[in-house]
Amino acid sequence: MSRLTILLASLAIGLAACGAPPTPRAEESSRPMRIVSLDYCADQYVLKLADREQILAISPDATKDFSYMRAAAKGVPTVRPSAENVLVLKPDLIVRSYGGGPRASAFFEQAGVPVLNVGWTSSIDGSDMTSIPGVIQHMADGLGQGERGEALAKDFRARLDALKAQHDGKTALYMTSGGVTSGPGSLVHQMLLAAGLENFQQTPGWRPIPLERLTRDQPDMIVPALFNADHAASPDVWSPMHHPIARTQLARKDVVPIEGAWTACGAWFLMDAIEALAGKKDP
Repeated sequence: MSRLTILLASLAIGLAACGAPPTPRAEESSRPMRIVSLDYCADQYVLKLADREQILAISPDATKDFSYMRAAAKGVPTVRPSAENVLVLKPDLIVRSYGGGPRASAFFEQAGVPVLNVGWTSSIDGSDMTSIPGVIQHMADGLGQGERGEALAKDFRARLDALKAQHDGKTALYMTSGGVTSGPGSLVHQMLLAAGLENFQQTPGWRPIPLERLTRDQPDMIVPALFNADHAASPDVWSPMHHPIARTQLARKDVVPIEGAWTACGAWFLMDAIEALAGKKDP
């Protein structure tokens, strides 16, 4: 083989190597690129963790006041969670929490479309699939954005750890605009404890605001979950929040309102509410 032939062959190999695209990571090569989200809880994770070019459509509720990621949802196409509307888009992944009804996952999977379910979140801390950090990582992995999920979960844990030593023994009563509160066994209860507070409502589950008890016993703090800045106009017309006893509580100085969107879904943004209650963030 002549010296010229060897030189040309070497040059060809070098040019081919320079022009070859980088080998995509396994996560990137399997990343869904036609994602459809069916409800606003699923929307939050899709809008936070996925790239914009991955998102085909989100739910019509994504821009509502109770959606934490409502600003990011502006301009993104929406779709109603009916089988016909969704399948015509030819998605390669459907993300849902409750959208489409209880049989939606089985139906779409039978139609050949994989489904990523947000799942039930029952604890703030931890690493299993029912904790907020666990759900964050589960969703990020399913969206092909594992590293992004790791960073978000790490930030969530760091912010939570920064508050763990705080506890002043104050009692707090959480109120929704619908006139209900929550006791032990809920994320709201854990939210209050994480902020260093005690829950005034000690009956488990979601229950009406304890108006009768409020006539003889007072919490140290009222925590109304609101969807606009004017909490005087926020409660529903028929809500117990309109009762004079509840209105008296809301008129007190020791009221720390939190955005309803912070507690609308069990996700990383619950930390915004915790920090506001702990005095580490402006409500």
